[in-house]
Amino acid sequence: MPAVLDKLASLGIQLPAAPKAVANYVPAVVAGNLVIVSGQLPMKDGALAYKGYLGNDVSVEDGYAAARQCAINGLAALAGVIDGDWDRVKQVVRVGGFVASASGFTDQPKVINGASDFLVEVFGEAGRHARAAVGVGELPLGAAVEVEFTFLLG
Repeated sequence: MPAVLDKLASLGIQLPAAPKAVANYVPAVVAGNLVIVSGQLPMKDGALAYKGYLGNDVSVEDGYAAARQCAINGLAALAGVIDGDWDRVKQVVRVGGFVASASGFTDQPKVINGASDFLVEVFGEAGRHARAAVGVGELPLGAAVEVEFTFLLG
């Protein structure tokens, strides 16, 4: 899928270095034909770009942007285990989204669309995936959003 790099370039996106783990885990693991990418926070230029709670101090639009940034970081983690061979990536299988939510906030799907829309934009039909969008009370480092990914390799 060399078109992936072309698509990222057309969007003005250069993948960052694979994100470092903040605890005892690795950013991505290859298991057979699957790559499981650990939960990614909306880190940008080495700093957490979106903190807080949706429905309180973070807007749905900012949450959407945070989820998109998580997807960019997820692709960076993926790149680290496929040695840059994007032709191996056949399908985005699943996205799991976690949204730090204030009481009564129910628009988690709109927030996680930031990751889903980005993946479809980059991978086309191969970017369509199964998904969960879950509201949670707290996320690591006070992040507003965390997103995990599963990719199919061929």
